[in-house]
This record gives sequence, C-alpha cells and structure tokens, in this order.
Amino acid sequence: MYQNCGCQKAFYCSYFNKSVSSCIYYLALIYLYFGEHLCSILKRLTGASNVKPLDGVKILDLTRVLAGPFATMNLGDLGAEVIKVERPGYGQTGPVVQRGGYDSIAAAVSGLMHITGHEDGEPVRPGVAMTDLATGLFTYGAIMAGLLQRYKTGKGLHIDCNLLSTQVACLTHVAANYLNCKIEAKRWGTAHGSIVPYQAFKTKDGYIVVGAGNDHQFVTVCKILNLPEVSKDSRYKTNTLRVQNRKELIDILSKRFSEKATTEWLQLFEGSGVPYGPINNMQQVFSDPQVLHNGLVMEMNHPTAGKIAVPGPGVRYSEFAVSHPKPPPLVGQHTVEILKSMLGYEDDAIEELLRTGAVAQHEVR
Repeated sequence: MYQNCGCQKAFYCSYFNKSVSSCIYYLALIYLYFGEHLCSILKRLTGASNVKPLDGVKILDLTRVLAGPFATMNLGDLGAEVIKVERPGYGQTGPVVQRGGYDSIAAAVSGLMHITGHEDGEPVRPGVAMTDLATGLFTYGAIMAGLLQRYKTGKGLHIDCNLLSTQVACLTHVAANYLNCKIEAKRWGTAHGSIVPYQAFKTKDGYIVVGAGNDHQFVTVCKILNLPEVSKDSRYKTNTLRVQNRKELIDILSKRFSEKATTEWLQLFEGSGVPYGPINNMQQVFSDPQVLHNGLVMEMNHPTAGKIAVPGPGVRYSEFAVSHPKPPPLVGQHTVEILKSMLGYEDDAIEELLRTGAVAQHEVR
C-alpha cells in the first residue's frame, strides 16, 4: 500500500490466503480494541504535544488491494496500530452479494463511467481508482464514528462499507437531477453540464482549465481574453443563456485560448478572481510550489526497495504532525511478534505453526 505514519504490522496466515473471496476490496472485518480506554487517551490529548488522536488504538485489518488498506493507512496516520492479516464489494446482503467487486466494475454499475468521458466518445474509467479511494475514505470516517460511539455508549457497532454504495452516494447532483427531474445524465468531457464556461481549453502548448461560476466572472474572462463584444452579446448575458448557446460560445473562446501559450494565460489570469489552472503532468504536479508547501511528498526507507517517496496525506492538523512515515510491512514481517506478544502463544506452538506452513515469518535483512 502507501505510507503509514502509525505502527503497521504484518501477519501472514495461510488460511486467509487460500480461502479469501474474490470480492477482495470490501472491508470485511475490522476488530477494534484498545491498549487503554479511549477516555484516558482523550485526557492525555489535552496535556501532551504531538499526541495523535488514535494513539493506543489497535486495528485488525483483513482487507486487500486498495479500499480497505487506504482506510487503515489513514487511521495509521492518526496514530493507530494496524495489524494486517490480508483477507477480503457489493455489501453483505442483497441479490448480488456473491458477485466479485473491483473498482472498474463498481464504477460501471454505479453509473460513474456513463458520465465520464468525451461528450461524443466512449465511457471512460477515471485515471485512478476513485471508487476504491472513496470507499476507503467512507470507511475511515465510519470507523472514527464507531470509536466515538464506543466512547459515548460503551458499545461498538458493525460497519458495512462497499464499493457500489460509495459510488452511488458520490453521484450527488447528477443523481439528484435524475431522481427529481428524470434528467438522464450524459458525458461532458472536462465541461460542466450546467455552468458555461467551465472546462479545459487547448492553448498553444497545453491546456488551461477556466471556470466562470457567475456572470461577473464571465465578464472578467472576456476582458482577459480581450473579447469585450462577447460579454455584451445578448446570447451570453446569463449563465442560463450561455448553457443554451454553449457550442457557439465555446468555439469563440477556444479560438482565442489557442493563440497563446499556457504560461501566458496563467499570468493574465493571476489575481483576476476567476478560478483557473493548468492541466499538469506528474513532473509538473510534484514540482508545484503549493504541492511542496503542503508537504505532499513524503520520503521513507523501505526494507527491500530502499529510499522511496509517496504522496503525503491530504489533511494537516494543528496539534500534531503526520511525519516520519513508515513503509508498509512485508508480508509476514511481524508474525512471530504478534503470536507471542499479543496472542500469548508459546515458542513451541509458534515453531509448530511455522513448520507446518500455517503461518510464515518474513525475515528483514
């Protein structure tokens, strides 16, 4: 997976490796228990510096691939100790519960692919596994809610997070348009179905994305593009009219944007109050001053790969730093430690498990 700034340990069990469902994304089981009561943890938070909110929380993670591990990675960033066993999403009940679930399948069934891609083109899968990642974030939030529920009531709860429910929930306004007005969704490429202009424009050497969210911003865009006559045109006076006359307007704007390089347009839009930005490649992303300022590149030493870098967490906290990241453990790296210190196995029992292949220990050199 990615970095984990908390303590993450890996336990290998051949039973789980052989009997897992192909529905490998679903967070099948997270068993939460505490090294100390949550109340005492909260008390310590008020008087200690750089104490993380989940210090003292242990998480047994049986998930695989992306959605579940992404959730526990974020929990580890907040101080939780993650013990990973590797096991498995349409949910746990319902008519298709036995089907295997992958990000692309859920993106298709949920309608995400139907609304992604060029207006007249084929359905497109997003460039990263957004359904997986969103499921991880929903799970992350749900687990935090479970911890608070335990703190308030003394009783935990069972959480059911799955890829399909996550992605349908994320359809937001597209879903609302259909449910309330029976307006079938369509693909818009980089454009927006109800705001014009709000899309990418090709420049001499790349692309720039510009969003005029109101009439004042549209007038500003026309001023920057030196198209005062367009802002005065009765066909484009309001956003409703601009949506109705989208093709004619976009043709005019596209022609003008193609006359200058991206950097020239960026300079012209700077300080205008209009949202804008270039379409960056990865080299440009990770050399962007704001990306670097936000600490979005984190380096760590991996036991087999050496020094590696990964994207940093998307949230910063005032009372503690998510720093000194640790690499994901190798499969079986902490098997013996967990069996002995947490489960109370004797040495001879551990040796027998290792001998029979029921568990494995990966030695780090």
